[in-house]
Amino acid sequence: MPRAKDIAFLASDTPEAQEALARLTDRYGQTDVARSSVIVALGGDGFMLETLHATMAVDAPVYGMNRGTVGFLMNDYRETGLTGRLGRAEEAVINPLHMTATCADGAEVEALAINEVSLLRAGPQAARLKISIDEKVRMEELVCDGALVSTPAGSTAYNYSAHGPILPIGSGVLALTAMAAFRPRRWRGAILPQQARVRFDVLDAAKRPMMAEADGNSVRDVVRVDVASDPAINHRLLFDPGHGLEERLLREQFT
Repeated sequence: MPRAKDIAFLASDTPEAQEALARLTDRYGQTDVARSSVIVALGGDGFMLETLHATMAVDAPVYGMNRGTVGFLMNDYRETGLTGRLGRAEEAVINPLHMTATCADGAEVEALAINEVSLLRAGPQAARLKISIDEKVRMEELVCDGALVSTPAGSTAYNYSAHGPILPIGSGVLALTAMAAFRPRRWRGAILPQQARVRFDVLDAAKRPMMAEADGNSVRDVVRVDVASDPAINHRLLFDPGHGLEERLLREQFT
C-alpha cells in the first residue's frame, strides 16, 4: 500500500481541480513526482492523458480522480480514505501508439497517442487515402473526412463516436475506423492485430490537405502517416475494485 508521504498530486487548471489539490495535499501531503510511489491526477480524461504523457519516465502508476466532465479514465472523487483506495486499486497496463507524420516539406514529426491517431481533412473537399497494413496495400483509395487508429483504451472516445468498435482491454487488437466514408460508402473500418503497422498515404495532398493528430498533438499538411503500437512503453493506471477499464468498456456498450 502506498504511504501518504509517497503520493504526488497533479491537477488541471480548473477551479474544481485546484480546490481538490489544495484539500488533498493539506490532508495527505505532497511529494515530488520523481520520488513518488503513486501519482494522483485530478481533472478529466484530457488531463489524465496529459499526466500519462508527462510522467512516462516515472515508475509509478497513475490513479485519477474525476474533477472534469466525462471521466472515463478516472475514479470517483472522495477526499477521505485515499490511501486505502490506492492499496486496493486494480492496475491496468496500456501501450501507446507511435505516430510518424511526414509533411509536404519533408519534415517528420513523431508523437505518442494513448487514445488514437487520427487523420482529418483540412480543406473543403473530402480526403483521399491509400491504406497499407504491414507494407501491403489493403485499400487503394478511401474517400472520407478522415480515419483513425485506436487503442482499446481509446476505443470509447473518438473511435466510438465515429461508429468504431469498442475493444476490450487486453484484446491485443487495434481499431481502424473511417470517418464519413464516401467511397467505399459503407466501409466502417477494420480490426487489426496490435502489432500491425499501419500506413496512410494522402492522395492529391495539395488539393485535398490533411492534418494528423496524436492525443491532441496536431501536424498539418501531412502526406504520409505511419502508426504502430509501442510495446516498450507501459502506462499503468489504477482503478477502484469493480470499476476497472474492462468493466467500464462493458458498461459503455449497454448504456
